[in-house]
Amino acid sequence: MQTLQNKRILVLGGTSGFGEEVARQALQQDAQVMIVGKDPQRFQDALGRLMAVGRVAGQPFDVRDEAALATYLTQVGPVDHVVSMVGGALSGGFLTTPLAEIRNAVEAKFFTNVMIAQQVAQHLNPNGSLIFTAGAGGRPDNASGAIVGNQAIQTLVQGLAIEMAPQQRANAVAPTWTPTGLWRGVPAEQLQRNQVATEKQIPLRRVATVTEVASAYLYLMQNNYVTGQVLTVDGGFSLV
Repeated sequence: MQTLQNKRILVLGGTSGFGEEVARQALQQDAQVMIVGKDPQRFQDALGRLMAVGRVAGQPFDVRDEAALATYLTQVGPVDHVVSMVGGALSGGFLTTPLAEIRNAVEAKFFTNVMIAQQVAQHLNPNGSLIFTAGAGGRPDNASGAIVGNQAIQTLVQGLAIEMAPQQRANAVAPTWTPTGLWRGVPAEQLQRNQVATEKQIPLRRVATVTEVASAYLYLMQNNYVTGQVLTVDGGFSLV
């Protein structure tokens, strides 16, 4: 297990939820953290909160912009670990969901992260790693494009693990539904109903905390012998 002290960690989508908490936990281990987020105000708010914890910098831009990402990576120089929170969620089956929405879900989850891998890999230090975000929960008949994207992330890290070995590693974390900023547009009452319904399906009978999910990313940074894996953090949801 390697220490994160003085390691340079880049969190793409680090301005709220899991991403901000990953940044916070890394800062608590005396890492040097950079965050990126597309919303300027949320970026500034998160930067302010994280600056109270440790050494943090960053820039607001949309990481889906390949040219902007390439420019930023050149500016920041070599990094040790890169975490991507890029992706989204989608409800609906293959027959009931508009084709464009399914395409967009797969594009956001898979192809954007392929682009990120291609851009980031050349800037990783030896013993560095890439960590993506997949997902657990849902079924192909009620979360069509999201399921395809999550399965594709597993294929992505398996391929990258071979291509990047022996100098770097690639993994992913797959959390199940957790109340985070991703759902900020959902009314509070509906959010509460979603949480109650989800908890009934989870053997541990509760959803994860953001802290619990974020700790999985830290584990994958620190364990030098884990690569090509998707670490599921779902309270046993996938077992039932």
